[in-house]
Amino acid sequence: MVSHRCDPPVMNAIRRLSASLFKMSISNPKMSKRAIKRRSLLGTLLVVGGVVLVMIAVAESARAQNLVRFDGGIGVIPTGSANTTVRGVAAAGQIWVIRDLAADVKQDGSIRVDGRGLLLGSGNAVGSNANASVIATLFCANDGNVQHNSNPAGVPLEVNGDFRIDDTLSPAPPNPCTSPVLLIRNAASGGWFAAGIPK
Repeated sequence: MVSHRCDPPVMNAIRRLSASLFKMSISNPKMSKRAIKRRSLLGTLLVVGGVVLVMIAVAESARAQNLVRFDGGIGVIPTGSANTTVRGVAAAGQIWVIRDLAADVKQDGSIRVDGRGLLLGSGNAVGSNANASVIATLFCANDGNVQHNSNPAGVPLEVNGDFRIDDTLSPAPPNPCTSPVLLIRNAASGGWFAAGIPK
């Protein structure tokens, strides 16, 4: 887990201001209630401002960790020709449909894919998962389309075609990853079932 820390100068400034307000409030016992309330309000605003700064820093750091993202998926429609080959990976032998797909790849190569409704779209077993297991493969144009794969053992599709891949790609992808392509593939044959839509 990556730890997130707010900028030290910002935190130091907040601490100094808070300490100053506290010192002023106790050094003058005759201070009016109104003045005390004003200083208390100012102190509260400083604390709230500090919390907001920390949250912004954490959000920016999290965004910086993202390498590529995908939102939505496209099921394969094999035609029997090489036109359905993607980055050297052949299409699966039958039509597959996918209802939804979301994937995040981090700079360290960790990947999380959530897929919904990956099922056969043709043949006698239409609407089933064909007892298939799937892997994720990421391609980046700037490293010669090396295959960056999740665990080759794959994860089994649920009966309704849902699946989740929470893994680390091997080898780790380059940073940046240009013209990214994400394929969801049959763990047994290697053919691709679906592709992610880059976000």
